[in-house]
Amino acid sequence: MENSFIVEVQSLEEAQSLGSKKWSVEPEDVVVEVLEENKGIWGLFSKKRKVQVALSGELHLLKAKKFLKELFSYMELDVVPEVIDDDSLNLTGKDAGIIIGRYGETLKALEYMANLVLRDSMKRVNIDSDGYKERRLKSLEKLALAAAREATRKGRPVKLEPMSSWERRIIHLTLKDREDVTTNSQGVEPQRCVVVTPLKSRARKATFRATKLRGKREDN
Repeated sequence: MENSFIVEVQSLEEAQSLGSKKWSVEPEDVVVEVLEENKGIWGLFSKKRKVQVALSGELHLLKAKKFLKELFSYMELDVVPEVIDDDSLNLTGKDAGIIIGRYGETLKALEYMANLVLRDSMKRVNIDSDGYKERRLKSLEKLALAAAREATRKGRPVKLEPMSSWERRIIHLTLKDREDVTTNSQGVEPQRCVVVTPLKSRARKATFRATKLRGKREDN
């Protein structure tokens, strides 16, 4: 689908409305540039403008933004979706904490729904809320290191709380190059969790090599 077109209209608002309907985006995300202005003949005809109508950004992002804006309005939540780069939206506002949910589960569900809306575009959108994902990433990395220390100190496996597949993958990646512990996922969704197991000194290197070859495929 083309990202711009030329049309004759009587007002810029009309041009924005045409673009909004054509692309299923908010009128505010449609940019209108006047190319030519006709003044009419002796005032008998309405003034017409020849304009170029274009998108203000990537179509898949603007469609996801519109979907989320309408969803939050229906839910009566004070949350505003903003385009922050070529593939991401940020959710901000007074009720932003509500749409994050416990350990980001609600945020993940919103991202899933938005990408369902975009399934025909073959493009994905990433959704964050005021840097939550980066904060959660750092928190998970610290948790992984703390679990590794506890496992080696006590000499027994440490079972972490149930996590999403994305969170479990962070734990695996954080500890994948260590030779004193290994990690594996246990349980069934939504109670699936990571277990950090210490390796005895004799078997440490052999188990480490075998674990790396296995590659933690279950959470990739």
